[in-house]
Amino acid sequence: MTLLQRIGYYLGGFSIGLIILAFFLNGKKVSCSYGPDARVLKNIKSKKIVYSDAIQLYMNEHQIDTSIVNYVLKKGDINFSNSDTRQKPCALYSIEGDYNERDFILSVENCDSIATLLNLSIKE
Repeated sequence: MTLLQRIGYYLGGFSIGLIILAFFLNGKKVSCSYGPDARVLKNIKSKKIVYSDAIQLYMNEHQIDTSIVNYVLKKGDINFSNSDTRQKPCALYSIEGDYNERDFILSVENCDSIATLLNLSIKE
């Protein structure tokens, strides 16, 4: 068997495998959250998010909707140097993201069953 035939068999099997995977995983909610940012953000988004009274007042004053916060939680990046991940009982994360050319910084306390938004600021 020549090298060209081996490459042909390999590519044929690989293509069939991709088609089978696409067929079985079609419509499923499959995610690949392998990085530390993605794992923590997925963990926070899976919990109920509670807004403190000060945050709700700040959001009302600056016309910030909860959809903006959810967008930043989905597309943002965690600044681990400003986060306290080993704090007990709940870790504290600083999440940075942008929405409509405005930079937002969120401070989220991530507990076992809820995530509390402690601070929200807009970086100008």
